Amino acid sequence: MKLAYRHGVDPLTLLSLRMGFSLPFFLVMAAWANRDGAAGRLGGSDWRAIVFLGMLGYYLASLFDFYGLQHITAALERLVLFLYPTFVVLIAAVLHGRRIGRRDVVALALSYLGIALVFVHDLKAGQGNVALGAFWVLLSALCYAVYLIGNGRMVQKMGSVLFACLASLVSCVAVLAHYALVAPDFMGIFRLPAAVYGLSLVMALLSTVMPVVLMSEGIRRVGSSHASMIGTVGPVATIFMGAGFLDEPITAIQLAGAALVVAGVLSITLAKTPQKAG
Repeated sequence: MKLAYRHGVDPLTLLSLRMGFSLPFFLVMAAWANRDGAAGRLGGSDWRAIVFLGMLGYYLASLFDFYGLQHITAALERLVLFLYPTFVVLIAAVLHGRRIGRRDVVALALSYLGIALVFVHDLKAGQGNVALGAFWVLLSALCYAVYLIGNGRMVQKMGSVLFACLASLVSCVAVLAHYALVAPDFMGIFRLPAAVYGLSLVMALLSTVMPVVLMSEGIRRVGSSHASMIGTVGPVATIFMGAGFLDEPITAIQLAGAALVVAGVLSITLAKTPQKAG
């Protein structure tokens, strides 16, 4: 995303390219995942839930993330987005009366202290509109957290791959419709630099389609607890990849903040009952 922005493309156009390239892959994957006819057994309320969760967890979460990354470093974006498990805990406490224990409080404190460290560091460095960018990414993380809370029943009913593909298809259609409605020059999407199309295709395959398959298969093989542990590689890897590909500086404050966020999120995710690999 950051590399594509260097070519002057706006967030909505870039997201539309990403989803446009992803759509045929999700159609094929959905057809394969539905080989037992599970989609045909869904009722009207199930389809409404798929549309709602697809709009929230893939369309709005992606759109807000794209807006945010215009203004902040890739490292800060990934750390803020990685807060979504803490939002799940807080939302579950409000909606379902889940008790927030001492371990949760410590985990939340660690996570938000880590974000505060990196946020203040980037704010002082004057790297774009940090407050606005962080706000958009926080909204993205919040949308994804609500999506995770709401998708449990659907996953049990139809399987994780089929549900994720159908929700992703909803997002693809929503993004493309959004672009068609608001783009001042609809045909401009066909007159972009070649590098933008190449980067969009890479995002579609490596950052959109493949994670759906790999995460579902990974959780099936090693369980959600181990998958959460492995997922903590993401924010740390982004710091070093941001330095390598985007010339973003690596500082001790960033590493300390990342360590606090990862520790807090791990403390929350590992506190849940481990699920056996199936």
